[in-house]
Amino acid sequence: MNRKVVYLLAAAVVMAGCGNNSEKKTQSPSEPTVVKAAPIVRVMPAPVQEVEQYETYSTTVQAYATNNIVPQSGNRIQKIFVEVGDFVSAGQVLAEMDRVQLDQARLKYVNDSSEFDRMKSLFEQGGVSQSDFEAMELACKVSRSTYLNLEENTILRSPISGVVTARNYDRGDMYAMAQPIFTVQQITPVKLYVAISESDYTKVKRGDPVSITTDAIPDATFSGRVERIYPTIDAASHTVNVEIHVQNSYRTLRPGMYAKARLTFGKNSSIVIPDSAVQKQQGSGQRIVFVLGEGDTAVQRFVKLGRHFDSKYEVLEGLSEGEKVIVKGQSTLRDGLKVEVR
Repeated sequence: MNRKVVYLLAAAVVMAGCGNNSEKKTQSPSEPTVVKAAPIVRVMPAPVQEVEQYETYSTTVQAYATNNIVPQSGNRIQKIFVEVGDFVSAGQVLAEMDRVQLDQARLKYVNDSSEFDRMKSLFEQGGVSQSDFEAMELACKVSRSTYLNLEENTILRSPISGVVTARNYDRGDMYAMAQPIFTVQQITPVKLYVAISESDYTKVKRGDPVSITTDAIPDATFSGRVERIYPTIDAASHTVNVEIHVQNSYRTLRPGMYAKARLTFGKNSSIVIPDSAVQKQQGSGQRIVFVLGEGDTAVQRFVKLGRHFDSKYEVLEGLSEGEKVIVKGQSTLRDGLKVEVR
């Protein structure tokens, strides 16, 4: 055999052997399976407790009564006795108009009264007829009524106790019957109106207590009560107006103040859990909690929540009393996952 051919065959055998050794060296043993530890969680039984039911409504403080002080007809303002911000009592004189007509009416009334007294004496003695006596009596009543009406519209008094909130004329002005001379508002008590949902209509009763807070006086809480519940429900908003009265003895609340009224509707016996146990499901916005199921597995529950108070949630639907709710370590859980309770 040709020597060159023998050399080539020997080289091929050597290379084949090297290739087999290389292939054996690259083979790796199978990797071991890694077993993940169960998540560690903490649970608590779902308790039932009394939960106060209430709603808070935004509203505005209003005067209990508002009176615009005006005379019956145009006349010149002769005197002004009060200013804006003054507190006045019922019957207190606020202003006085020109007295010419009033003085004339007073003189006529005095004269008619004297004439009536004289004629009454004659009538009792038979000196005048029945018709003359009755005519004089009627004239006296008319002059008295005219005088009293002019007095009421000349000497202007406040019909209520309150505060003067507006004065639109000065002394010497001619009242032109365009704006009231004064506006007086009664602020003891004050009233507030809130529109409650028709679903709460049957829960509100006259006399129910109401807590009032204001932005202007943040550290104070005022006590009021439901004074009036309107008999009809608004068809558009499905709400009913409730009138609330606050005594306001120290005149702290003023008309126009922004306020919040908290109405209490009683108490419910409900399951209460920590708010940290509640999660929001991504994509749907539904609220979920995990409870401990059979074999120490996490079971997902959809819940309907009620009131939130003191870092707790009232659960209206989705849980039963005594169920073990996972309150710690639930952020990475999924439905059916085995857990370790500690």
